[in-house]
Amino acid sequence: MNSVRDWAAPNPVTENRQGIIGKPVDRYEGPLKVTGSAPYAYEVQPPSPPAYGVMIPAAIPRGRVSRVDVTAAEAAPGVKLAWTHLNAPAQQDPPPDAPFLAPVARPALRSDRVMHFGQPVALVVADTLENAQAAAHLVEIAYETEPAEVDFAAAAPHATNPPGEPDVRMGDFETAFEAAPVRLDETWDTPIQIHCQMEPHATLAWWEDGKCVVHTSAQMVRLTQTGLANTLGIDRDDVLLRSRYVGGGFGGKGPFYEDLVLAALASRELGQPVKIAFSRQHMFHGTCHRPATSQRVRLAAGPDGRLTGMSMITVTHTDREGKFWERASNFSRSLYAAPNRLTGHRLVRLDLPMAGAMRAPGEASGMLSLECAMDELAERLGLDPLELRLRNEPDVDPETGKPFSIRQLTRCMREGAQMFGWDRRSPKPGQVRDGRWLVGMGMASAIRGNMLLPAKATFSLDVSGVVTVRQGMTDIGTGSYTVLAQIAAETVGVPLEDVRVEIGDSEFAPTPGSGGQFGAATAGSAAFAAGMNLRKAIGELGTGDPGSPLHGADPEQVTILGGVVAVGNRSERLAALIARAAPEGLTVEGEINPPSDMRDWSQHTYGAHFVEVAVDPVTGETRVRRMLGVFAAGRILNRKTARSQLTGGMIWGVSHALHDGAAVDPRYGSFVNPDLAQYMVPVQADIGELEAIMLDEADDKANPMGIKGVGELGIAGSGSAVANAIYNACGARIRDYPITPEKVMAAMMAQGL
Repeated sequence: MNSVRDWAAPNPVTENRQGIIGKPVDRYEGPLKVTGSAPYAYEVQPPSPPAYGVMIPAAIPRGRVSRVDVTAAEAAPGVKLAWTHLNAPAQQDPPPDAPFLAPVARPALRSDRVMHFGQPVALVVADTLENAQAAAHLVEIAYETEPAEVDFAAAAPHATNPPGEPDVRMGDFETAFEAAPVRLDETWDTPIQIHCQMEPHATLAWWEDGKCVVHTSAQMVRLTQTGLANTLGIDRDDVLLRSRYVGGGFGGKGPFYEDLVLAALASRELGQPVKIAFSRQHMFHGTCHRPATSQRVRLAAGPDGRLTGMSMITVTHTDREGKFWERASNFSRSLYAAPNRLTGHRLVRLDLPMAGAMRAPGEASGMLSLECAMDELAERLGLDPLELRLRNEPDVDPETGKPFSIRQLTRCMREGAQMFGWDRRSPKPGQVRDGRWLVGMGMASAIRGNMLLPAKATFSLDVSGVVTVRQGMTDIGTGSYTVLAQIAAETVGVPLEDVRVEIGDSEFAPTPGSGGQFGAATAGSAAFAAGMNLRKAIGELGTGDPGSPLHGADPEQVTILGGVVAVGNRSERLAALIARAAPEGLTVEGEINPPSDMRDWSQHTYGAHFVEVAVDPVTGETRVRRMLGVFAAGRILNRKTARSQLTGGMIWGVSHALHDGAAVDPRYGSFVNPDLAQYMVPVQADIGELEAIMLDEADDKANPMGIKGVGELGIAGSGSAVANAIYNACGARIRDYPITPEKVMAAMMAQGL
């Protein structure tokens, strides 16, 4: 298939004759997880008893290790080795210009330099975890501290354009803004946010016949395998990497960290398996986070509410050597029509841990400003916020001029408003009471880009008619196992129970892994291709086998449904055909390579959020009473897993609005709330009625199956809807997230409410 135009033809998935696609199938690996039989990386049983490593984090934000003494630690019970920069094994250095998430070397303990608080500066390995922890406390480390810059607010005024990323201009924004009768110019701030995955970053490593075997918690198998091989200076095929079950990723397990490198090195040194895991507190400082932002939004409109100008400039930060920054302005380039536009980013480098991707990077932060700005503009115009958005719906991509592959944003908004009862919203804040509570409604749009990347898959069919799918894909809790099984069953034409899925192994056909909302579409498209190749092979086998009732028929006319191969009124069981004609089974490969004309369309997923909140005017407490999200995200593979992803994102959006945020101690560059006791996230009592509606959609420009992704769409815009509802409830317009009770009270008091 060399063009997206080839994807419009009917196929087994789009016809869905067995009814498996879209069905709310229970999770393939669910029984293993609920019974504790699905081992995460740290729980895998190695071939011999393992040793346990504990990493020691730096206690300063910037400087160098001036003295280190491991003598006492080495003499402690059970200790097998103690490493610092002085005696750690040699490793390869990365190229200086490598982009974020490039599969390059990431050496551990490489020098005496300390780049941020929490950077691992020593490792102790012992026979038990307890002995390793005790010995780690005996390592003596002294530092020479250098001046560090850790205050984002103080550094933001000095930000400059990121390397190679100029502002994007269309028309003359400044002139349009000055001439507009209605204008808005405000700034929103979002804090550093932490992934807090349920499963910590962890690795188990051992060596077999000169090859390094690692079980690690990673989102991207091939990237991590290649990066580790480059760090160790060995061939990629000499690293056998497995990541079969991942307890949450959210972008934070896209990069790999010192646990992987040090476990591999220590295992090679000791000649036995080694386990290393980040502690919960060390995860906050030793792995990546979503960086803080300051977003200036300027909107210009005529009396009719049509935008004449739009500008969004985001200031964010990264670490000293970082290649990532939060592209929080990007989404705005495709959301609303405006002839005069200015968008871009500014960047400062701080002495903080790595900045990195976090669920819906860009949209999750950026929509917290623009979608609130649209509400503020609507109020100044005397328009309903929904109506303002509808009036600024573009016919083509506002920036590129490309046609949309499919865009149902207005349908999401209209149908969501009707289902939610938006017409009952009072436009004036503070007018609706329920006992002591002030009640308000808010809404926001949602948008998230769609991507398709190269991938491969292998399908094997055995004599019992069972299809085994093998891919270097991962399941980070999103349902990869399940949807791959559904695609295989429907494509090949076998019952779902006759499909086996094996993923998370570097020895399997490569995929880019999970992340960016591209996982299901990318890995799934490769699986679809493999399934189609297997169907063809089965058809040729049956029609070419003299012993088959299909013999002599046209292979193109063969159908396979429910494990039965047929042409017209002639049929036989698939298992019988294979047992007779191919007792060794059949194995095929499939791949997806996005054609160049995919770039001819603007491709996104869309949604609309509606929220009702109650605010206590005495305490400032906010309660989310009900949330509705209506989404258009291509053909839905599994309504149960898709709904779980969407509602999970919506809840995370509530967290962004009301809870999420890491506070930096200016003395040490450390986070003062580095655990789940102090880093606030929603609990069950914080979330009321919750529903996600998925519109019927098939985007034939996206891939052969017309599917997209939903993993990040639910979080985009939902926090803005909460903020808008708070304003409607009590009149408190807060542009500094999270919206805590004290901020609500201060805003209400400032307005005499």
